[in-house]
Amino acid sequence: MVLVVLLYSIVLFYIFLYSLIQFGLLIYYLKSKRNELKPSALDREYPMVTIQLPVYNEKYVIERLLDAVFLIDWPKESFEIQVLDDSNDQTTELIEKKLASFSSKGYNFSHIRRSNRAGFKAGALAYGLSKSNGEYIAIFDSDFIPNPSFLKQTMGGFSNPKVGVVQTKWSHLNADFSLLTKLQSFGLNNHFTVEQRGRNFAGFFINFNGTAGVWRKTCIENSGGWQSDTLTEDLDLSYRAQLKGWKFIYREDVNSPAELPITIDALKNQQFRWSKGAAECARKNLGKVLKSKSFSFFEKVNAFFHLTNSIMYLCMMILVLLTVPVVYVSLNSSVFDTYFLFANVFFLSSCFIGATYFVANFDTSNRLKSIFQFLYLFPLFLSVCMGIGFYVSIGVLQGFLGLKSDFVRTPKFNVINRMNPSINVYVKSKLKLVNFIEIAIVFYSVFGMFYSFTNSNYSMMVFLVMIFAGSSYSSVNSIKHAILK
Repeated sequence: MVLVVLLYSIVLFYIFLYSLIQFGLLIYYLKSKRNELKPSALDREYPMVTIQLPVYNEKYVIERLLDAVFLIDWPKESFEIQVLDDSNDQTTELIEKKLASFSSKGYNFSHIRRSNRAGFKAGALAYGLSKSNGEYIAIFDSDFIPNPSFLKQTMGGFSNPKVGVVQTKWSHLNADFSLLTKLQSFGLNNHFTVEQRGRNFAGFFINFNGTAGVWRKTCIENSGGWQSDTLTEDLDLSYRAQLKGWKFIYREDVNSPAELPITIDALKNQQFRWSKGAAECARKNLGKVLKSKSFSFFEKVNAFFHLTNSIMYLCMMILVLLTVPVVYVSLNSSVFDTYFLFANVFFLSSCFIGATYFVANFDTSNRLKSIFQFLYLFPLFLSVCMGIGFYVSIGVLQGFLGLKSDFVRTPKFNVINRMNPSINVYVKSKLKLVNFIEIAIVFYSVFGMFYSFTNSNYSMMVFLVMIFAGSSYSSVNSIKHAILK
């Protein structure tokens, strides 16, 4: 009993500290809104920019991406386009045809192929960098549709020679496609408003998000270049650059539209990669941050929770597994009655975190709708996070233990024209052990609800219902997709 209570206490305490950090970022974000700064103007006319497009088997979206990039409003003599194509399917042929259609229009572009996929995306970016002519490097993943004004909106940030990166906000092409995409949009909006802008305003470490941003080439080179020893090469290089003293600018006012995953398995793989990569980056860079004398105590604390935020998935899964034992302890031992009052800190943590998501998704033009949407989406968002939590937690543990795995891409769908994911040739789904463990968690939550109800203990009932809803959604959709593929 003591071990259960001790572990439960540690997890609740970590979640509470994390929620305080998030609430602190919310305060910084709100302060930044009251101190709007005008974007810097270009300090000189049209510096040379290389636009890198890392691509691997993207036949559904590659033409859309290329069409958008060729529309970018920048003098043709002052930018080059690198299509970093590691594909082994029809994508390469589509690229060649699209580039051929632009060959007579005065654009400077190159279709770069490697003999192998060494280093995956990081390897492709590094290879392209070695052949680039640009003083600045803009990067777009294949599911993005950059606005024509992208470079004119972002390049002014480099008027400060200490700025190494200008990152823009992701917006979502298909946020209303399904409940799953609504929940992803709900979650990402928090990162791309409260977290990124709050950290940037406070002077904390922020991260390049892998796409929809521009790097100063010398910053990349000075910081050790793209490295493939983590699954999140963007976060890794971001920390190495800021450890070198480079400054980052985050532009919430510049939107870069992109597509959200529309299947639960695509989302799981994406979150697995992001969370494992964050854990790997923590192993690699956190010690350097904490030992550095260049950063304040609060900068180090924020960096700690930034790099270890994937631990939240582990915390959620520990809470899930301990829910029934905690109910048992509360029913069979009065020794811990006072302690369980402390467990209400979880409610306080939820309020702090909920406040950040509320502000991030609040629409001032329709306040009432925003309130009701939040009350509907926030508990569902937490439920789905619990539902995919077991699978993602495996990646987190692997990352902290230094266990390596391949870079698993997130399949793109071009959902505007392809509404049925089963026709996407890149979706290869099969039943895994984790699917059956998720089903076991569903039954575990049902048992917990029955046990709590029959013993008139309702303290964990809401949490158990959320576990049931999230695990059911995740497991049923994964199994259905595997069977109907």
